[in-house]
Amino acid sequence: MKICFQFLNSSCIGEERSPSSYWALYIVMTGAVVLTLLGNVMVIISVSHFKQLHTPTNFLILSLAIADFLVGLMVMPYSMVRSVTSCWYFGDLYCKLHTCFDMMLCTSSIFHLLFISVDRYYAICHPLHYYRKISIPVIQSFLIVSWSGPCIFSFGLILSDIHTEGIRHIVVALSCIGSCTLVLNKLWGTISSLICFFIPGILMICVYIHIFSIARKQAKAISDHTNHLSGKRTTCSKSYMTMENKAARTLGLVMGVFILCWLPFFTVTVLDPFMNFSISEDVYNTVLWLGYFNSTLNPIIYALFYPWFKKSFSYIVGGEIFHHGSSTFQVMTSG
Repeated sequence: MKICFQFLNSSCIGEERSPSSYWALYIVMTGAVVLTLLGNVMVIISVSHFKQLHTPTNFLILSLAIADFLVGLMVMPYSMVRSVTSCWYFGDLYCKLHTCFDMMLCTSSIFHLLFISVDRYYAICHPLHYYRKISIPVIQSFLIVSWSGPCIFSFGLILSDIHTEGIRHIVVALSCIGSCTLVLNKLWGTISSLICFFIPGILMICVYIHIFSIARKQAKAISDHTNHLSGKRTTCSKSYMTMENKAARTLGLVMGVFILCWLPFFTVTVLDPFMNFSISEDVYNTVLWLGYFNSTLNPIIYALFYPWFKKSFSYIVGGEIFHHGSSTFQVMTSG
């Protein structure tokens, strides 16, 4: 039997795994941490350095990348050790802070995704009014809500201990030296899941479905008009159909990855209190890391899909950003 702290009688019991399992888990999780840090820091450098990328949409993407970078820096490495060993070696104080940062940064990332969907809605569905509706002050208000809302909710919930009301006997029973587990009662498990995922997630789905519906109608109208004028399917008509299909695939991937990553975790969060906290630690760790992987994939979905980001990445990797005047390079091209 493995003990987290060998010389303490009240130490938690750690997870015994084969050496191959330890190595496999550490390799996968370390890879996720490294990809999260590198991918998001590339986005941060790109938007910060190139003046042509200083647009309202990209400021949202920059802030999202900062949130996801902090997930990779302040949350994932410590969660990795806890997930692999079932032991917390970083002290009770940082256990509280880590839990607060975990909830705050992941929720902030989700809020950013919601506001990016709102930005895309106005850009695609109301392009003539976009720059009037989505101004810098509006973006600033999005950012304030995306950071302050999750911060107040997460730190207020965890530090007040109201999430343990009615289940403190269970918390005491689970407590041991080397443990760092967030236990939510039925009320706060449901409320936190609604605020942090289900409400913003449902809003995102509605917005993206509406975007796709409008884009599809616009593409069909243009196609029908072009065909009516020429009497045949023209190159212009085909290009719009291609754009429609690409938009459908992109929106499908955006929502598919988001739901795949976070739905299992928040479903477990809601169900666990109603199942008398019987869900196993391995299941919890699996769905937790699925959620973390969303921060790994966000820079790929929201940045690498754009040609101008690919170009800025090539400048960064090639060291050309160190050249004089590189901040004025043209990275947004028609191609």
